[in-house]
Amino acid sequence: MNLEQVKEEIRKGEGLNTEFKEAWNRLPENLFETICSFLNTDGGIVLLGVNDEGRITGVEPNSVDKLKSELANLSNNPQKIDPPYLLFPDNCRIKGKTVIAFQVPVSSQFHRTKGQIYIRSKDGDYKVQGTHQIAGLVNRKLGMFTEQRPQRFFTMDDLRNDLFDTARAMMFARNSKHPWRKLSNKDLLKVGGFYATDENTGKTCLTLAAVLLFGTDIAIHRALPSFTFDCLLLKENVDRYDDRVMIHTNLIDAYDLMMDFVEKHLNDPFFLENNQNVSLRDKIFREAISNIICHREYMHPTPARLMIYKDMVMLDNPCTRHHFGEVTLKNLRPFPKNPTISKFMTQIGRSEELGSGVRNVNKYLPFYSHGAKPIFMEQIDCFELTIPLTETKKAQVTPEVTPEVTPEVRKMLLILKGEMSRVEIQDKLNLKDEKHFREHYQQRALELGLIEMTIPDRPRSRFQKYRITEEGKSLIEADRMK
Repeated sequence: MNLEQVKEEIRKGEGLNTEFKEAWNRLPENLFETICSFLNTDGGIVLLGVNDEGRITGVEPNSVDKLKSELANLSNNPQKIDPPYLLFPDNCRIKGKTVIAFQVPVSSQFHRTKGQIYIRSKDGDYKVQGTHQIAGLVNRKLGMFTEQRPQRFFTMDDLRNDLFDTARAMMFARNSKHPWRKLSNKDLLKVGGFYATDENTGKTCLTLAAVLLFGTDIAIHRALPSFTFDCLLLKENVDRYDDRVMIHTNLIDAYDLMMDFVEKHLNDPFFLENNQNVSLRDKIFREAISNIICHREYMHPTPARLMIYKDMVMLDNPCTRHHFGEVTLKNLRPFPKNPTISKFMTQIGRSEELGSGVRNVNKYLPFYSHGAKPIFMEQIDCFELTIPLTETKKAQVTPEVTPEVTPEVRKMLLILKGEMSRVEIQDKLNLKDEKHFREHYQQRALELGLIEMTIPDRPRSRFQKYRITEEGKSLIEADRMK
């Protein structure tokens, strides 16, 4: 969560999906009751270091890293929250005080803490008591999240042992101390939430999510005969296709096959981030492909598609509508369509926290496609992501001549409001030396395309002013989200 999101949540106050808790140098005792209730109901946001009235009390600066680490570890511990659900706390400074913020998504399972099930109401968190309340909670989640449907005719023999080994290796690569890396296949399924109770027989069964992630191709076809990811290249022949790959395999391998298709047909311009070369193509399309896997409605017979055109890439997938219309950074309210699949993809490093797709594609696309903006659109039963493609020489320059986004440039972008002259910018920066300003601020920002002239054909005009570009705005927004 970025600073503006946190400020907005504080302004709105506590509610059904927002909880404030004071936490100076330790986690609140009832914190996991709130986490449990959010997971079991509709998700929410927790702010540590804010009291019930919305006054910022702050977290002790020396305790911030310790509390964030404790929260991440405890949320991944089945002794604390069962089944576990890894959370991603962040922190920001408001009025000189530190606030820890994190999102708790709605889960497709029901969770316990201290052996109790909690749900959320306007009055706070309360225990679920009685079998009728538990049954109502289970039925509600089964209706919302089809990934949890019991697969009564499937056994461990329908799953691939090598995929479990691959998943464990990926967990180890992401975190050498990952608590799941040494679990047996059955224990991994249990802690990951891949078992459900068949209400007709009362027996515990594998879920649809388990079959999709670990199943053999034959098992997946038995569970979902129409299951397909369709990758199409439509640069020359838009009526048919130039290249096509139809994917009918497990979600772990499907992710790699879709990335292979992208790498085959899209270039990857040179780009420096924090003085290191990073792959813009990977940054953008790993998020896009993770999105199409984690948020697809798998019971719908329509295939999910990845279509590469000359001027854009489109990804669409059937989904259960939660938000209608365009999804932007301002109205983003992440809602996992397949929470168990999303959680596991995060554990193996294939996706980040909920909502990272919208943020990261918005962050990196302007550098990949010369200021272009993605369009995330949720229709009645379909989600579409449009990624415009435009060639840019700026993104393909060599390492030797690529200007660095220095602290000076970032400082200038923060004070640049509207259209300002050189003198006005220097005054705001409290700089007296014009040559120093020109070499270390103005020219670097112009070369990077982060600012532009209002009169570009007359660069020395006495009426010349400067304004921030879309790429510059994206950089500022990305810095705020760090």
